[in-house]
Amino acid sequence: MTDPTRQPEDTAAPTGEPVVSKPYIMPDDPEPGSVELLQKEAAEARDRMLRTLAEMENLRKRTAKEVADSKLYGVTGFARDVLDIADNLQRALDAVPAEARANADAGLKGLIEGVELTERSLLNALEKHGVKKFDPQGQKFDPNFQQAMYEVPDASVPAGTVVQVMQAGYTIGERVLRPALVGVAKGGAKPAPAANNNEAN
Repeated sequence: MTDPTRQPEDTAAPTGEPVVSKPYIMPDDPEPGSVELLQKEAAEARDRMLRTLAEMENLRKRTAKEVADSKLYGVTGFARDVLDIADNLQRALDAVPAEARANADAGLKGLIEGVELTERSLLNALEKHGVKKFDPQGQKFDPNFQQAMYEVPDASVPAGTVVQVMQAGYTIGERVLRPALVGVAKGGAKPAPAANNNEAN
């Protein structure tokens, strides 16, 4: 049995000082090398922040360019399909000889004007969406924009000049949507170099 008059024993003796698990370091007394370590960490954090900002700026520019390209070039497939309609309208106009146009009655003239108006309207709608028609007749042959179908012996123009256009070409933005199909002059005088032309002037 226990004695009710007995006092409970203190298990820990009072020492007068609190027990501290680690010694406290005063701010005035930093660990050796801690300043350099903090400076290095700050420099690394700044470098990471600048790299992240640069990556975000590049991503923003890339995304803006992709959005602009998709707006401009998104109609490429549709525009290629519509070019067949423009070609057919041009063929319809070319099928009527100049003599028949001059002597045509009012009904035929109205039909020709209607086809011309429809073609102009179609080309304007294409141009509104960045698709432009180009006709390289009389220009120097450029394989980036034209496809040579045959050579024409013609001594009156310099060699490499486009003398016939079988089918007009189209561009969309800065890209070729469809190259022009052309006949190129063979023979004739060689074009003068640009440097010689400048010296002569």
